[in-house]
Amino acid sequence: MLDLSPRLTPWLTAPSWCVALSGGLDSTVLLHLLANLPNKPPLRAIHIHHGLQAAADAWPIHCQRLCEELGIELLIVHVQVAVGASLEQGAREARYAAFADALRPGEVLLTGQHREDQAETLLFRLLRGAGVRGLAAMPGQRVLGRGLLVRPLLDVSRQALEAYAQAQQLTWVEDPSNGDIRYARNYLRHQVFPLMRQRWPQAAQALARTAEHLSEAQSLLDELAVQDLARASTANGFDWLSLASLELSVLCELSPARQRNALQYWLAQRTRLPDTRHWAGWENLRDALGDGRPCWRLTDGELHRANGRIWWLADDWLTIPGALVWDDPAQPLLLPGNGSLQLSGMMPQGPLRIAYRQGGESLQVAGRGRRDLKRLLNEFQVPAFVRSRLPLLYRDQQLLAVANLPQLSQGDWQLHWCVPTSAQGLR
Repeated sequence: MLDLSPRLTPWLTAPSWCVALSGGLDSTVLLHLLANLPNKPPLRAIHIHHGLQAAADAWPIHCQRLCEELGIELLIVHVQVAVGASLEQGAREARYAAFADALRPGEVLLTGQHREDQAETLLFRLLRGAGVRGLAAMPGQRVLGRGLLVRPLLDVSRQALEAYAQAQQLTWVEDPSNGDIRYARNYLRHQVFPLMRQRWPQAAQALARTAEHLSEAQSLLDELAVQDLARASTANGFDWLSLASLELSVLCELSPARQRNALQYWLAQRTRLPDTRHWAGWENLRDALGDGRPCWRLTDGELHRANGRIWWLADDWLTIPGALVWDDPAQPLLLPGNGSLQLSGMMPQGPLRIAYRQGGESLQVAGRGRRDLKRLLNEFQVPAFVRSRLPLLYRDQQLLAVANLPQLSQGDWQLHWCVPTSAQGLR
């Protein structure tokens, strides 16, 4: 008899639990086990419908029937899988994005991956040349959305799940695509692992144990990364940017391997990590000449170098803002894709507009005469990537103020820019 109580004790105080219910063996057994667990938080289930095959249309009905029998609330979410090189990867990303959106604050999402799944993941990543982080395979728990993802069955064999399902007379759905060996994981499951088990019956258990050892090693590397990043997370002089940045000189004191370790930890919170071939982008960014404007483009954003630092840009920071008329300067102005503006002090008279640098701008500076804006921004060491989206206040053709630089204002007013926020721009 399977008993998940010891594995779930740390999360008994969570406000609620949610089971990722595909309708297959693993999630069906997990839901049944949890439904019969005493003294648990409120329990619900979520089914993700990918719409990739006709057979899948019947699975929500099966899940609804199962949840009704157990007295459990079910949420069914339809997702659109992006077209890409890997259908498996696209479906996984769509599924976990839907889970993240559906999770309530503090809620625990429980998924049914078991020991053989962990072994397959390790072998699959090993064949792709993954490093320690990848070979640690699936973590037992991690943050997801506003809650936490937990995998309580990672040390349970599929055989044990089948035995429980048969003893409880449970029914489940079978995904026809699971038998298609054109998919890499299915090839490992149906062609490679049966041969391995003939020679090494405990292969799955041994591989899953190796993943645990590698996960522990990765934890130690993460601790080292936290220490290195703490030294590099110095003040940048532009707190109003609210952007994640690191001091480059501190990183350059580290060995190349230690640099990559720190950056992997830092970037993993913001983007999918690059493979080994693409780490040349970091070297190019790091070693570029001082007067260059190097950029390392990654899957979910860009890493820029400016003012002796590296800066993470994503979301709205990668768009180009456009000029706007400001009809009522007494009210805040929303800048599409570029945050918002507010004027304080004595309001300037006349028609006002917001524009951005095109080159050749100048303005009158108290006690210094008319100055070229480019030179002034150089003097204030405004990072290069900020300058093209730094809001400029105009009356007709006269430049009156530069946002967040009170020294560059022609009057008793200040132009306050609330910069665009980034979901990935964690500090």
